[in-house]
Amino acid sequence: MTTHELAQVNIGRLRAPLDAPGMKDFTNNLEPVNAVADAADGFVWRLQDDTGDATDFRIYGDEWLLVNMSVWRDTNALTAFVYQGTHRELLARRREFFERLSEAVTALWWVPAGHRPTIEEAEERLTLLRENGPTERAFTLGRSFSPPAS
Repeated sequence: MTTHELAQVNIGRLRAPLDAPGMKDFTNNLEPVNAVADAADGFVWRLQDDTGDATDFRIYGDEWLLVNMSVWRDTNALTAFVYQGTHRELLARRREFFERLSEAVTALWWVPAGHRPTIEEAEERLTLLRENGPTERAFTLGRSFSPPAS
């Protein structure tokens, strides 16, 4: 039995309000991308509200910063989702929808199986990554760490 799962957070500073015409391709693809994530091998959980997405959540108290959080079986499962299909296409277009930020916008960390991270926990992990670079407590797909020993 798996004792740990992989939590991830990624954030983006909006270029325009979500209802602006330039954001239509992003907002129109939220539901299909979320459906692919929900059905992906290794997917466990994602942050969402009653409408099925996370566009009403904010991070660091900033009304322009969208937050996306999810939990996956492992880094391989997350990588397979991130770099395939519609998600990959939208990722390639992210500068149309989000500003370039100089600090880390994605952090990963291991959580006990069944744990669902909070936005406050995500802020803590992003801050750790920004201050210390990749460590066992907050890392990236490019510099990941194994789950803690049982």
